Amino acid sequence: METRLPLYKKLLVMYRIEPGCLGPQGADYVEEFCVFAKKKLKERHSHCLRWAIKPRYDKSLPELEFQIKNGTLSRDNAAKYMTRFDIDIDGFEEALDEELADLVDAFFER
Repeated sequence: METRLPLYKKLLVMYRIEPGCLGPQGADYVEEFCVFAKKKLKERHSHCLRWAIKPRYDKSLPELEFQIKNGTLSRDNAAKYMTRFDIDIDGFEEALDEELADLVDAFFER
């Protein structure tokens, strides 16, 4: 059984969704999709991760960002954190991208 960390010790995975990835009318659906995606992802590695899925209206913000205790972590530091929980960051990011693509399909099939 995995030990659950208190919220303040969990790594926040913030993923910003481009409205365009939801199709030509993506801007009409992006807010609702973010709520849908967070519900589906929230249990993924929930012993050590927290999730924030938000629209990416500001292109200057990164698509994927890692934070802990309200501070941003570099990808290297996020990788070190994840390694402590036997999570490979490359595999994590690849699986996340695939899962989000599947969630887009599931969202529109509801």
